Amino acid sequence: MNTLKIEGEGGSSTIYLNSSISNVKDLIGGRRTVIITDENLFRLHSASFPNAAEIIVVPAGEASKSLKSAGDVFRRLVDAELDRDSLVLGIGGGVVTDLAGFVACTFMRGISFGFVATTVLGQVDAAIGGKNGVNLDGFKNLIGIIRQPEFVLNDTAMLDTLPNEEIINGTSEIIKSGLIADLSLFEMMESAAAAESPYDVLDMGKAASMAAAVKVGVVNRDVFEHGERRHLNLGHTLGHAVEKIARLPHGYAVAVGMVAAAEISQARHMISADDVSRIRKVITAFGLPSFIDIDLKKSMDAIRKDKKRQSDKVNFVLLKALGEATVIPIAFEELEEALRDLR
Repeated sequence: MNTLKIEGEGGSSTIYLNSSISNVKDLIGGRRTVIITDENLFRLHSASFPNAAEIIVVPAGEASKSLKSAGDVFRRLVDAELDRDSLVLGIGGGVVTDLAGFVACTFMRGISFGFVATTVLGQVDAAIGGKNGVNLDGFKNLIGIIRQPEFVLNDTAMLDTLPNEEIINGTSEIIKSGLIADLSLFEMMESAAAAESPYDVLDMGKAASMAAAVKVGVVNRDVFEHGERRHLNLGHTLGHAVEKIARLPHGYAVAVGMVAAAEISQARHMISADDVSRIRKVITAFGLPSFIDIDLKKSMDAIRKDKKRQSDKVNFVLLKALGEATVIPIAFEELEEALRDLR
């Protein structure tokens, strides 16, 4: 079982790659524990859950990542008589781990928490790095805090029970990781994309581990997103708008945002048309969209409320090359014109 380590101002975290939920009991020890999970995970895997004072089951889906859900969970934690030596364990994908982390960080001003990540998206991105938060009125992750989970355990066997849509959803973040910081990962995805059935030839375990290593490396260098960590938002500024307006799953929406970012990068003479074509081919080969026709005004309204806004500009992630990202403040008027041209 390989491990990665995050060490910094936000605390330390150990990520256990290619692991199993059966190992989590050793990480919990004798602490009083409350598990937070969703209906799908509970139905499929509750028999393998460790012993807990209580299991809180929330509805599956983005709607559970809200202040209302957090309030309901807080009350359950009080009823379970948790104290500052207790632990919250999130078992699930990004919605569950974001909610569980946010609740743990704010309950009694912060108690310990850990995750068992059960989706590709969770194992390569959402559960790693200490970003814990909930949505507000459909706007992604507006309410939150950065604090590291004590551990993240990636259970690869649980990926076998995921619907195809969720595998595709997480693959988007793997592609993103290669584009921003690991050309060899992108080229591995590109090689698999050339096959008739890319998912049959892709070594998902290896790809996910490489993507997780990208994120851990970036977070270790920039825990609180003052610089390099912003690169992890490639495709996310437009992607969050697409997710909100078109109700696409997160990874699907980010794929649209990545292609748009690549095309804007080309328009600024940072990468070539061939680079954009390579990116689009990989994205579409893995079943992800490269474009969606949504209302431009609604998109810009959503982008103006993005966390990355600074006055009349937004910090937008572009590509200097395949495997190398940069952040450029773009005025909203310029961005709107660029997106209009892309349409």
